[in-house]
Amino acid sequence: MDNAVTLKSPGVVATAPGFGARLAALPAKSKFNLGLGAAALLAVVVALVIWRNEGDYKVLYANLSDKDGGAIIAQLSQMNIPYRHSDGGAAILVPASKVHDARLKLASAGLPKASVGGFEMMDSARFGQTQFQERLTFQRGLEGELSRSIGSLAAVESARVHLALPNQNGFFREQQKPSASVVLSLHAGRTLDRGQVAGIVHLISSSVPEMSPKAVSVLDQTGALISSPPDVGQQAGLDAQQLQYVAQVEQGYSKRIFELLEPVVGRENLRANVTADIDFVQIESTEEAYKPNQGASAPATVRSQQTTEQSGSNPAQASGVPGATSNQPPLPAAAPITGAAAPLQTAQAGGAGGNSRREAVTNFEVDKTVRVTRNATGNIKRLNAAVVVNNRSVTDPKGKVTQVPLAPDELEKLTALVQESIGFNKERGDSVRVINAPFKIDPITVVDTPLWKQPELIDMLRAAAVPAGLSLVALLVFFGMIKPGLNAALAPAVPLPGSVVDASVSDVEEMPGLPAAASAKLLEAPRDTANLDAARILAKSNPAAVAQIVRGWVAGQPA
Repeated sequence: MDNAVTLKSPGVVATAPGFGARLAALPAKSKFNLGLGAAALLAVVVALVIWRNEGDYKVLYANLSDKDGGAIIAQLSQMNIPYRHSDGGAAILVPASKVHDARLKLASAGLPKASVGGFEMMDSARFGQTQFQERLTFQRGLEGELSRSIGSLAAVESARVHLALPNQNGFFREQQKPSASVVLSLHAGRTLDRGQVAGIVHLISSSVPEMSPKAVSVLDQTGALISSPPDVGQQAGLDAQQLQYVAQVEQGYSKRIFELLEPVVGRENLRANVTADIDFVQIESTEEAYKPNQGASAPATVRSQQTTEQSGSNPAQASGVPGATSNQPPLPAAAPITGAAAPLQTAQAGGAGGNSRREAVTNFEVDKTVRVTRNATGNIKRLNAAVVVNNRSVTDPKGKVTQVPLAPDELEKLTALVQESIGFNKERGDSVRVINAPFKIDPITVVDTPLWKQPELIDMLRAAAVPAGLSLVALLVFFGMIKPGLNAALAPAVPLPGSVVDASVSDVEEMPGLPAAASAKLLEAPRDTANLDAARILAKSNPAAVAQIVRGWVAGQPA
């Protein structure tokens, strides 16, 4: 056996107080800090969980009407995008990562529709408003009502009306006339004809007293004037539809040129422009031609026939020597007496006469030709095409790219292709010009945005700010309030004097000046353990008091 001395005291067992007892033995201030830190840490954890589930919400639209808000919420539900309300339902919030996507999708669906107030604004008139405010409210209400009426058309997506109503004053000798301007947003692929535009002009001019239709201007969403007042001249006297037709014709010919030449010269090596001179003059002529029946054998068609016959007789009239004899009726004729002198003849009455008349009128049909000629509108009078082709790119064996002009025969072939694509007509006066010129390529300037200014980094930092802040608060609470309390509760207990009853001493050296027997005698355990038992009972029954006593010993205070 080595030089090891083990001293044991039979019947003595040393026990350390538990964690609960140590925690209960802490001072009141330490207990308060520990409880407050635990509550704060729990609050931080709950906040992190809630933020993770809800995410960062941003305002999608604000100050919406109830109708627009309901339509937007219904559309968001169909798109499976979560949403929230704020400010009493006046604003709609969606996750920050889906704000732009939701706005684009809602815009394609035509939402939100701008809600325009009408004459209902007059119902909320404030007490004490001035005459100017009342006139302004009336003007806004009239503009809203006209915008609603125009927006009800099928081709109009939205409309906005601006009225210029001068202040009428009886002292002015010459009063200013009101005017109006209308801005229309049409649905994609739809247009308004001249009749519809004239109807809009008439609607506005009839709604405002003393407004002339000439004082109303109508514009579309591109800024083009689609109304044609008589005193406003347009290009070549054409209206909006005719100008649109010209543009469509020119775009159609340009598209033909691009589709034909792009596979040959390349997509970005071609520029083409076509100008069309179109005749919109409409001429209508009527011609009537009369021709007789051709040839003697041609059957004649009787149109009408009329025959008139008239006959009559005249009574006998007296003739001869007047006298008694002549007044007698004539005797019948007798053969003359020959060879004797003829007696005196009596006066003979004039011989009776008669007349007759016959007329026949026959009308025959004559050939008649009526021809009505109406020229078609929109005929092409002349086409002018200008095409610019870039130089050809040639790569040498070393990989260097150079620009080489096109040969004259290649330009002739391209010119022939353009002429065939647009239907070139020399008699009509068409002209086609194809030239070769190097294109100027502007250098692309790359803007080097600093890392701390990049939107992606800013969004990432903004999204990570909340969890990072909560995590920092959790660390401060743990290390500043919770860990000191835990360290005090988990610290090893300081042994009381005489409480160590089991000891093992292993030492190779002997105590100087004392024999081994004397050393063993000095290390023997005391025979009387009454005090030790009393201390053990006190520690079990009141560990807090014992801990306080030990703390006082450690601090150097007398018991």
